[in-house]
Amino acid sequence: MTTPQAQTHPDLPRPSPQTGALSHLRVLDLSRVLAGPWCTQNLADMGADVIKIEKPAEGDDTRLWGPPYLAGDDGPTAQASYFAACNRNKRSVTVDMSTPEGQAMIRELAKQSDVVVENFKTGGLKRYGLDYETLSALNPRLIYCSITGFGQTGPYAARPGYDLLVQAMSGLMSITGHADGEPGGGPMKVGVAVIDLFTGMYATTAILGALEARHHTGRGQCIDVALLDVAMAVLANQGAGFLNAGNVPTRQGNVHPSVVPYQDFPTADGNMLLAIGNDGQFARFCEAAEVDWATDARFATNSARVVHRKTLIPMMVAVTRGKPTNDWIRLLEARSVPCGPINNVEQAFADPHVQHRGLQIEQARYRADEPRAGDPVSRVRTTASPLRLSDTPTTLRYAPPALGQHTEEVLRDYLKLAPQDVAALRAKGVV
Repeated sequence: MTTPQAQTHPDLPRPSPQTGALSHLRVLDLSRVLAGPWCTQNLADMGADVIKIEKPAEGDDTRLWGPPYLAGDDGPTAQASYFAACNRNKRSVTVDMSTPEGQAMIRELAKQSDVVVENFKTGGLKRYGLDYETLSALNPRLIYCSITGFGQTGPYAARPGYDLLVQAMSGLMSITGHADGEPGGGPMKVGVAVIDLFTGMYATTAILGALEARHHTGRGQCIDVALLDVAMAVLANQGAGFLNAGNVPTRQGNVHPSVVPYQDFPTADGNMLLAIGNDGQFARFCEAAEVDWATDARFATNSARVVHRKTLIPMMVAVTRGKPTNDWIRLLEARSVPCGPINNVEQAFADPHVQHRGLQIEQARYRADEPRAGDPVSRVRTTASPLRLSDTPTTLRYAPPALGQHTEEVLRDYLKLAPQDVAALRAKGVV
């Protein structure tokens, strides 16, 4: 039996000057805010041609989620930096999907695409004829990924879902933050929308799995990814501890429930983080600290250290206060004991290793010979993709786009619309 070939469209132009791992794929992005755009940015970074559909005049919600704003030549602009975090390497096309003409154009784009990603409420696209059943009938090889708060089934399926809400409902906030009774104690969210981000990564993984399956079956499929499902999954060891031992975990601040010492410690001039994961590392810490705790039965093994945590940690604090952070780091790194400073974001980006890895990138928003009137932003900085592929590295093709920046070229190249056709649609408010 022959294996079906990956769907390609050789008659249409490919914008990438390089060949990324997914440069043969086209993705229609109907998502907004964070979870969906994070997924499609991953695909775009790996070379996929991602067409982001946005509402005319308004666009993705995060374009207005500021401050902080992108910097322009004369100070901050009205364009929120949030949007730039998750929309690199995409082309922005404005289409009003509430109009019949807009729906028809999106259906035609879906016929020419490999993947559709959407994060409307469950069933929200059916009224527009943009649901999986409708689009898969037009393109049986289409992989259709729906990202929702609570999934396509179940008693909460119709509810809107937000990262903060799901952090609360999943139990994540109950294990994040200082312990009750300590200063600042109480439930706490993570400092970024971590469930949205994890959901975007899980959605990316599911799409890649579905693409691989399509090589063998020749068919696309529907993917149901829910924020609550993801949040429960990433409880990881905390979830496993409850399911298998009946242990209901609680907040412990920066303390690890099963590994000691694995937390922050005060130093003479600030704080440092120790991540001692085995007995050998603990023995080497003791050598650096000039103490004999590694031979004490209460502390010689991790299990013993967990039991005697309340005795050991105050002893360690008394020792770590004796030297500045940098002195400790030099001592401990020389002995391969995992440790590091507790940086703020500015310090993290200034770290020499972060700079060596090229984790800050800068892109021109427009080519110098094609300025766009009304947009003062000329360059945008984002964090580089952490994906490092030796043969098919991630690519940089488009800066986070201005609203509708690529409408005319996509409608021309994909739908074969003449300039006057686009002008007529624009006059009607369809694009």
